[in-house]
Formats: sequence, C-alpha cells, structure tokens
Amino acid sequence: MPVRHRGARALVASAMVLAACAWESAARANPRALPFTYPYATLPEGEAEIEQYVDLTPLTALSAASGARTWYLAPQFQTEFEYGITDRLELGLYVTFAPSHADTLTSTAVLTEGDGVKQRLRLRLADEGQWPVDLALYGEVVENDREIEVEAKVILGKRLGKLELMANLAAEREYYFVNRRDWVLAPTAGLTYEVTPTFHPGIEGWMRAEFTDPEPAVKPFNLDPHYYVGPTMLFVFGRIWWSTGVYVRLDDFARSLQPGDAYGNVWARTIIGVSL
Repeated sequence: MPVRHRGARALVASAMVLAACAWESAARANPRALPFTYPYATLPEGEAEIEQYVDLTPLTALSAASGARTWYLAPQFQTEFEYGITDRLELGLYVTFAPSHADTLTSTAVLTEGDGVKQRLRLRLADEGQWPVDLALYGEVVENDREIEVEAKVILGKRLGKLELMANLAAEREYYFVNRRDWVLAPTAGLTYEVTPTFHPGIEGWMRAEFTDPEPAVKPFNLDPHYYVGPTMLFVFGRIWWSTGVYVRLDDFARSLQPGDAYGNVWARTIIGVSL
C-alpha cells in the first residue's frame, strides 16, 4: 500500500478516535443548559466537574469623588466543584466572590452573593423517564461575610425528544449577623431544545423575593419580588461546555434605578464547565 494511503487511513482513524472520545466526554459531562435552573441529571459515580459562574448587571451608585450619580457594572463570581458520590447523589462545593467598589463608589448595592463558601447535595429519586416527571431534591448551606443560609430545592424535569422542560422550586432561610432573619423564594423554570449535540438554545425565567422578620411598613425595592425572563444558549465541546443567558426584568421596568438598587433592568449569567 502506498505510504500516502496508509497515512490517510491513519489520519482518518485518529480523527474517528478523537471524535469518539469527544462524544464520550460529552456524554459524561453534566452541562447546565439553563444558567439559573438546575437540571435533573447528576454526574455519574466518580466523575467530577468544575464550573465557573459570572453574573453581571448594570446598576447605579454615587461617585466617591464627586457625589454624582454614575453607572457601574456589578459582577459576582462563583466557582463550583461537583463530584458524583453515586450515580444518583452529587456533591457540590462552591467559593463565591462579589468585588467591592468602595474605593470609587458609595451607595452601592448589596448583591445576592457575598464572599464565602457553599456546600450542597443533589439527589435523583429515580432514573430518567421512570416517573411521569423526573424528580430530584437539593439541599445547600451557605456561609459568607454577612449571613448563614439554608436552601432547599425541588428539581423537576421532563424530556420530550429533543425538548427538555425544567423547573426548580426553591426557598431559603437567611440568618444575618446583624440580628435579621429573611425568607427568600427563588423559583426558576425554562425549556431548552437540542438543535445539534453541540448547540442547545432555550428560554428561562427566574424570580427572587425576600420577606423579613418582621416585614417593614414600607417594603424597599430590593425586597420586592423581581421577575426576569430571557433567551439562553448552551454549547457543548467535548469535556468543555458554555451556558449563558441574558434576562430582562419585567417588574417596574420603567422605574429609574436608584443608587443601592440591586436588581438592574438587565441581568446576564454565563457559566463555563469542564469535565475532569
């Protein structure tokens, strides 16, 4: 056989092996098609993944130098390590960071995440498709620079061919270090469609509302229920996946944002995950 033919066959064989490895890696990965909604699926036993979250929303504050009102882009960062304890039980460990703008701005917002850590477990109650609606339970404990928080989620999922429906029913109890207690409701829901194994567009909505003990006579904007809806995209590249969504706030959209408001008219979240 001519050398060039052997070389061509070797190249094709190598490409097929690489493609098979990429497909296998994609099957083992557990991507987040919707950035705010946890899926029903969990990592297989012994598999691990690292995910990096970035949240961005445009807000207003006061310049520390002049006192003038100014816009700034408020970021929040979260790094998560996931590990499959069993095929149905998954551990998640997080580190969270919300940069301060105290050197240049005053009257900045207190964002949804503080600087700290989280620990959570996610448990699937059955294999996918065994029940009319796939069901998983999620429990989380948070310790950060301003509070200790306990969160519970009921995760619902249903796959209809290439269409996947997801919802999370979430509630939190927050114990602040300044003698304050809050209940938080944070449900999410959405759908995603597999156009190709690499590309999954979707749409997602999420809500957050806080209820303090006791409730104030006049509820501030940051404690009101806030509703966001927007398009999402998931790209899967073998062991690496990227999920992102851009959301518009539906409540009080015409209201002019004030210094200290934590919920901008637009909110974006992007996540990059790597299967180890």
